[in-house]
Amino acid sequence: MDETSLLAVSGGPVTRSRISGDLDALGLCAGDVVMFHTRMSALGYVAGGSATVIGALRDVVGADGTLLVYSGWNDAPPYDFVDWPAEWRDALRAEHPAYDPVVSEAAHDNGRLPEALRRWPGAVRSRHPDVSFAALGAAAEELVADHPWDDPHGPGSPLARLVDRGGRVLMLGAPLDTMTLLHHAEALAQAPGKRFVDYEQPVLEEDGRRVWRRFHDIDSENGAFDYSPVVPEGEDPFAVIVRDMLAAGIGRRGRVGAADSYLFEADQAVDFGVAWIEEKLGSIGP
Repeated sequence: MDETSLLAVSGGPVTRSRISGDLDALGLCAGDVVMFHTRMSALGYVAGGSATVIGALRDVVGADGTLLVYSGWNDAPPYDFVDWPAEWRDALRAEHPAYDPVVSEAAHDNGRLPEALRRWPGAVRSRHPDVSFAALGAAAEELVADHPWDDPHGPGSPLARLVDRGGRVLMLGAPLDTMTLLHHAEALAQAPGKRFVDYEQPVLEEDGRRVWRRFHDIDSENGAFDYSPVVPEGEDPFAVIVRDMLAAGIGRRGRVGAADSYLFEADQAVDFGVAWIEEKLGSIGP
C-alpha cells in the first residue's frame, strides 16, 4: 500500500503523540511491562515508521516500564539441514556463523519492529538462537537473562517472566494468531499428543568459541498439538483461542492509528490458553 493510500486509511499522519494518546486510551500505563506485536501497515501512515512506534510506547510506559518483543533469528540454519547430503551438511557445520545476540538479525517474518527494538540503544536480547527475545527498559535484563536452552517457551523463559512480572500483551493491528504468549500456554498445558522437536544451531560460548548446541522444544513451527479436531478447517488455532478469549471478556479493544488493537493481561491470557487446550484436546483423548 502506498503512502497516499495509507494516509487515507488513517485520516492523516499517525504521529508519535497520536499513538501515545491512543495507547493511553486503550489502557497502557506508566510502569507496564508489555510484549507487543505490530502490523505497521494496519496503523496507517506512521510518520517516522518504527522509531515513532517505539518512541510512543516508551512515552506511555515511561522510564519504569519495559518493552518486549519476540525476535527469533532470521539467518538460523534450517532445521532439516541434518538430512542434507554429507558434503553440504559438513560445509554448513564448518562455516555457518554462530547466533550473536548483538548482531544477528531478528526474523524478518515478524515485521520491522522486532529488528528496530533489538537495535535500539540500551536494548538487550536473550541468548537462545531460535526463540530469542529483545527487551528495552527497566526490567529488560531480568526478562531475558539465562533464557533456558531447552523448553525455551516454558518455565524460566522470557514469556514466563512476563507473566510473573504482571506483564501485558499488546496487539497493534497484528493478526490474532501472532500472540506468541500462547506458546507458553502450550508449553504448560497437560494434554495428550504434545509434539516436540530437536534441532541444532551454532551459538557463542562465553569465551567466544562457536559451538553447535542441540535444543529440545515444543513444535512451535508446525503446532505443539494437533488442533484439527477442535478448530475449523482453514482457521489458525491461536486466532480461535484469542477470539474465544475476547468473547470471554478477557482483553481490551481500541483503535491505535487506523488499527483495531487489543491489550491483554499476560497471566489471564496464559491461564485461558492452558484451560482451553486442556479442555478441548483433553476431551478427545490420545
